[in-house]
Amino acid sequence: MVRATLLASAAIVLALAGASVTPAGAGAMQGVLEARAILPANVSAPGPPSGGALGAGPINGVKLPFSRQPVQGFSGVLKDGANRWLALPDNGYGRKENSSDWLQRIYRIATRFKRAGGGSGKARVLGYVDLKDPDHHFPFKMVRRDRRFTGADIDPESILRGARGTYWVGDEFGPWMLHFGRNGRLLAGPVSLPGVKSPQNPTLKPGEQPTLGRSKGFEAAAPAADGKHAYVFLEGPLLADRDQHRRYVYYLDLRHRRFTGRRWEYRAENPDWLVADAKLLGGRRLLVMERDDFEGAQANFKRVYHVDLAQQQGGFISKKLVVDLLDLRDPGGVSLPSEPGDRGLGNPFSFCLRSVESILPLRRGRILVVNDNNYPFDAGRHPGRADGTEWIIVRPGSG
Repeated sequence: MVRATLLASAAIVLALAGASVTPAGAGAMQGVLEARAILPANVSAPGPPSGGALGAGPINGVKLPFSRQPVQGFSGVLKDGANRWLALPDNGYGRKENSSDWLQRIYRIATRFKRAGGGSGKARVLGYVDLKDPDHHFPFKMVRRDRRFTGADIDPESILRGARGTYWVGDEFGPWMLHFGRNGRLLAGPVSLPGVKSPQNPTLKPGEQPTLGRSKGFEAAAPAADGKHAYVFLEGPLLADRDQHRRYVYYLDLRHRRFTGRRWEYRAENPDWLVADAKLLGGRRLLVMERDDFEGAQANFKRVYHVDLAQQQGGFISKKLVVDLLDLRDPGGVSLPSEPGDRGLGNPFSFCLRSVESILPLRRGRILVVNDNNYPFDAGRHPGRADGTEWIIVRPGSG
């Protein structure tokens, strides 16, 4: 699968070179919104009632609790055929304490994109795989007796393909890397990062302090070109780090299920900004998305960078700005029509949603971008109305 990724990504490397990619901190050439599809906010899937710990509601017009499992938005996306995707939600409602009735799954999604000239952009759920541990590899107490993972057990945030159709999933509660079979079955115990523990790590001893902030774990992970390793990013800084701009990138040995001790240093543009996703382009070149944690009119930073692990600038790996997702051209009206009160639609178009957490390089230099809508909490597109999950295809450059 890595070879296929490299072939699909070669065009984006050439496109970046031809698009006069600008250094970090400089203004980006305005990209173009080429296509858009929406998975409605209220889409659900079979399963037990959920959201019981969210209170009475409503929240952004959504009644609570839910009679089934909300599908929500996605923190990681992989290609699964023509306009077919594998999509990974996170732990449900944002906290370990309120997500024990949320089932962890990998969803299969189909998209029909709207492009310039008309049509409608829609996404739909084709099916899903439950993440589970029937073989008792997970060494900690689980919520469900059937050992299906819930949002109180793990917090999945990143996904990459392993050998023979398996999946590696990055978690934030440990943080851990978790290896699942294609049927969602956990294949081995969690892979921990020595010396790094979040406040939710169940191995914290009384009086022991976490070394990583809450929800700052393995948000981004990308396979290495050799197919035997992966680059795993911390979303936020280590708590004791004097430079809170620094985000470490670790080298994971997939065959031996361990971190090698090798690491790189990525510099965020702001101490509060988050490394949201990473995907391999080729060699040691990656696409990396960096974002703030704001939505709507308050959103001011959602950007994609080209990163080269083989080059450094001032001790950090080099990064060049590819596209600003808050400032895209939409000359073909792909994002229209709009309603009064909508934000960011039209020309220019702004992807002003809070948790923009998934990117994927496509053919001819295009980039797929998908948000996690944190259902029902986010309302970045329209005040008081729960966001759907938006799938957009962006062409970097001045186009």
